[in-house]
Amino acid sequence: MLENWVVMPTCLPLVLRRCHVCASERFRTHGKFRVNANHKLIDVWLLALCATCGETTKLTVLERTNVRSVRPGTLDRMHDNDPALAAELLQEPAMLRRNRIALDWTGAWRLDTGGPVGTDREVIDVSVRFAARIPVRPVRLIAQGCGLARAEAERLVEAGKLVSAVRLTGKLSGDFTFTLKR
Repeated sequence: MLENWVVMPTCLPLVLRRCHVCASERFRTHGKFRVNANHKLIDVWLLALCATCGETTKLTVLERTNVRSVRPGTLDRMHDNDPALAAELLQEPAMLRRNRIALDWTGAWRLDTGGPVGTDREVIDVSVRFAARIPVRPVRLIAQGCGLARAEAERLVEAGKLVSAVRLTGKLSGDFTFTLKR
């Protein structure tokens, strides 16, 4: 029987960028946008506050873009400060590169296993799905979901009792499956 686990975000991640006021490296976003239109051109920024001093920084979403090229629904969501849109935009690799930022997902996600794992069975097959691109070590997820210590999960990988088509020792942000043999 295949079990389904989901890695879900619980809040927006911290933005890793150096503050020019206090030299902190963490900013909080709350889904607030700044929209500025100049005739037919529009600029849009996602606002982030320094976690230490509260200084505001602007993360560029759109720069000098023709207003007609922006979908009306998306523009309405920006005007309404939609946190779901902010979460979508923060996951776009192009936006991360453009603003030279990284995301810190520490404490911003949870693992939903759908109930207790059947530890009485000899073989457990699990499919892990990511609701957002959250980089997590698969061994950590497996240990948390199965109620094991991380070191014990690593020993199971080395012994060949915990197998998957993906490498379980690095970070991963995409869906995968694994089999645990007791």
